[in-house]
Amino acid sequence: MSAPVPEPYFRLLDEDRAEGTRVEASAATAGPWFADAQHMGPPSALLIRALERRSGRADLRLARVTVEVLGKVPVAELVVRAEVTRPGRTIELATAELAATDPASGTLRPVARAHGWFHGVGDTTEVVTVPGSAMPAMPGPDAGTTRDIPDGWLPGYLTSVDWRWIEGGLDLSGPGRAWGRIKGQVVEGEEPTPAQRLAAVADSTNGCASRLDLREWLFVNTDLTLHLHREPVGEWTGLDADSVIGPEGTGTAYSVLHDEQGPVGRAAQALTVRPR
Repeated sequence: MSAPVPEPYFRLLDEDRAEGTRVEASAATAGPWFADAQHMGPPSALLIRALERRSGRADLRLARVTVEVLGKVPVAELVVRAEVTRPGRTIELATAELAATDPASGTLRPVARAHGWFHGVGDTTEVVTVPGSAMPAMPGPDAGTTRDIPDGWLPGYLTSVDWRWIEGGLDLSGPGRAWGRIKGQVVEGEEPTPAQRLAAVADSTNGCASRLDLREWLFVNTDLTLHLHREPVGEWTGLDADSVIGPEGTGTAYSVLHDEQGPVGRAAQALTVRPR
């Protein structure tokens, strides 16, 4: 019997309100650290959805997006809004913000913000970098193996993704190579775009190449930056990932991003590191 499809990450409550789109997060967004806090994969995908819908131009492609984590993103009701902050004929900057209700004041407070640069589409096929010269390919999803979530890692987001490991694992220290495919939808009733799918998995760069034991250390990313040299395709995202821990409580996680056609870009995250 096949495993049940996880519930969508978000359910639309109201998309026409002047202050933004209101959504309700499901338990599938919960991260591996705390059951009431989201993994940043689903919110990153939701913010990219907002950027895509706000820009909405067929002649532009998302080239870079940075998601800033401003606070805990609760598994609760949220409001997302977006605007074009730098319009242009061939280059455009859009900004999206995710807000949650502050329990103390009852007012909305920002918990994440994304800045997306969209570049104009042009024909550069004659000067495309030779595949593999800058970003070596990795074996496809069919070459990977599935593994159980190790002790100490909470379900939710992690079980909402079909993981196929080529090298490494959540409970292994060092570099990792893995494919991920979200099993459900980002927003209920919608087919996720490839960029949304990619962002939902790319935020796992840190976990794919963890250097520390989660049961003893917190190593949480405060951002996610994606640079894309072409539009991603398909459902699968590959991470060829590694991380570095510095001597003063800061680290960096980074990966080459793949779809089934080959490398598509890079991801980077800044980590705050401290004992649990």
